[in-house]
Amino acid sequence: MLLHDTGLIYGRYLRQSLRSRFALLFGVLMPLLYLLFFGPLLTGLPLASRGTGWQVLVPGLLLQLGLFGAAFAGFTVIMENGQGVLERMRVTPVSRLALLLGRVLRDATVFVFQAVLLVLAAVVMGLRAPLVGILIGFAFVALLTVSLGSLSYALALKVRTPQEFGPLVNALTMPSMLLSGLMLPMTLAPTWLDVLSHFVPFRYLVDAVRDAYVGSYATHHMAYGVLVALGFALFAVTVGTRVFRTAGA
Repeated sequence: MLLHDTGLIYGRYLRQSLRSRFALLFGVLMPLLYLLFFGPLLTGLPLASRGTGWQVLVPGLLLQLGLFGAAFAGFTVIMENGQGVLERMRVTPVSRLALLLGRVLRDATVFVFQAVLLVLAAVVMGLRAPLVGILIGFAFVALLTVSLGSLSYALALKVRTPQEFGPLVNALTMPSMLLSGLMLPMTLAPTWLDVLSHFVPFRYLVDAVRDAYVGSYATHHMAYGVLVALGFALFAVTVGTRVFRTAGA
């Protein structure tokens, strides 16, 4: 029943996304602008001991896509709550976990699709990376989306209004982006900043994907990245499901 209910919710929200093709493509615009206008500045710079500037920048842009996209996903719950959609869902026998999983799996599908478009554009501009590494990057985008989407929906059920939700998410995502080394490796930062960045879980995901893009799969960065991504996803889905249950969604 859980799989059946999740499939129903997933299909409902995926159809909504497919009907809004402009929004589907617009989500990749900001990372694409970074790729076009920031990427050429990194060409030839010694940003890491291995790999090119593209192999440093593109993994960061992929996770930036998941970070900002999934973090703001809760706006849809606020809108549905105001329209009475959640009230109608409350009287159905659908599993509360399915109500959450259907949403976040739709989000993961959308952002992985956008990540594919971003990587294709990067390849045209000069990115060269092993196919296995690229696929690993997509997997990390999906896990990050599930994690942040779950927390975003849970937060949206707590704050209720867009005026509360937007500034709070901004206050959390901006420091996370700056401290995780999405744009440039934190190894280039002063020691105190590099140490501080290790308290941000996204740092481990970025390092893992960058290793994958240079063909290094059996590294401590990859091990830490996988453990953090899976642990964070489990924690976030647990929190999100609990909030959905207590909120009667």
